[in-house]
Amino acid sequence: MLKQRVDGQETPYWPAGPFKIRLPFIHYKIEWPDYFQGLLMCAVDLAAIPLMTELLGMPFEVALAVVILNGLFYLLHHLLGDPVIPGWITPAIPLLMAYCASFPEGPERIHALISFQLLLGIFAIGIGASGLAHRVVSAIPQAIKSGVIIGAGIAAVMTVFKVDGRFDTYPITISVAVGIAFYVIFSRHFARLKASNSLFNMIGKLGIFPIVVLAIVIAPTVGETSWPEIEWGFSSPDFATLWAEYTVFGLGMPPLEMFISCIPTVLAAYIVLFGDVLQSRAILQEADNERPDEVVEYSPDRAHMIFGARNSVMSIIGPDVAMCGPLWAAMHVVIVERFSQGKKAMYSIFGGAGSFRWGTNTGLLFMPIVTLVQPILGVALALTLLIQGYVSVRIGVMEARSQRDLGIAGIVAAVLATRGATWAFAVGVVLCLLVYGRDFFRGEKDATFTKDQ
Repeated sequence: MLKQRVDGQETPYWPAGPFKIRLPFIHYKIEWPDYFQGLLMCAVDLAAIPLMTELLGMPFEVALAVVILNGLFYLLHHLLGDPVIPGWITPAIPLLMAYCASFPEGPERIHALISFQLLLGIFAIGIGASGLAHRVVSAIPQAIKSGVIIGAGIAAVMTVFKVDGRFDTYPITISVAVGIAFYVIFSRHFARLKASNSLFNMIGKLGIFPIVVLAIVIAPTVGETSWPEIEWGFSSPDFATLWAEYTVFGLGMPPLEMFISCIPTVLAAYIVLFGDVLQSRAILQEADNERPDEVVEYSPDRAHMIFGARNSVMSIIGPDVAMCGPLWAAMHVVIVERFSQGKKAMYSIFGGAGSFRWGTNTGLLFMPIVTLVQPILGVALALTLLIQGYVSVRIGVMEARSQRDLGIAGIVAAVLATRGATWAFAVGVVLCLLVYGRDFFRGEKDATFTKDQ
């Protein structure tokens, strides 16, 4: 029987130390619009497959096994009390691929990926378990926080629009799909239509789902992809080959020098990952005023332990180029936008987040869905990158507290997008020291943003 929430309190849960266990049908109900979104938005999860086949030479079925394992671990977040849609560490993917590509293809490159992901996971667990995540979040100067988040957004957009990138491959489909997505999700005009028309209200509840359906039709119609060749039955991930040829079970543990050599890349990736933690909190805070009936607690410490555990385990049983991040910004903002519309739209944020991830896991298991979305994997990835870019830039600008903060943030963002996170963090530290001196951590506030004080 579903446990009822008292307005103004948290959704019921079973306490388990730092975690808060919530199960479907007991603590939250299935939100069907979000479940059906997940069925097709598994296309974005599947978009990790080309990354792994390109970097590691994995066969499709082996890479599919990695995606399915990662999908199962996505469920841990809402089940253990983290009210977000987890995803990849998207802006850090180019950084990791460049690092791994510096090693010869084969066991050595796979060992490089394993050592990186395992060390990143242990590092995140250590920060979360020690309670340092809150301190890390508060200790970083606002200008650097702002720059990291803005830079992650710019890097996501650059990935789509770079020469010979995804936009050049699907220009018409991406233009139409992204245009409609932005109108449906962010437009004030569409928000008014939803309030006055039941049809538009239903479309709004479905989020990105109808846009992906539209892309499936548009892309082959304009000749940017072939029509889907639907296959029936269940998907066939190759776990045996994965564990025999791409994990420590078949290759053994990486040598110690591998772990030492990846430390700078781990720290750089964590800076980007840290920006996702900030975004998670900021997006949820925006919904607080609209939904006083449900207290939503976001704990950076708990989030660190969950995604740290995901990375650690995946490094052993299925190393993943996309990594295990704390946030899928594009879908998180879609879920939170619908949550903000009130209890009739979504009773609990955990119902929305959980239903979506149950949906993506279901979609990965059925060949009709996998083969239906396979031709537009690049479009689905571009869609989520551009929505993430929009949200990142908006949230990042709001993190700045003065014009000086915003100026530093702009430089940090540009360096992050062009030279990587390590350079961006170093530049941010130097600029904050030069501009703020003794007030390095405190910075300054300029509530009006009308003049430079």
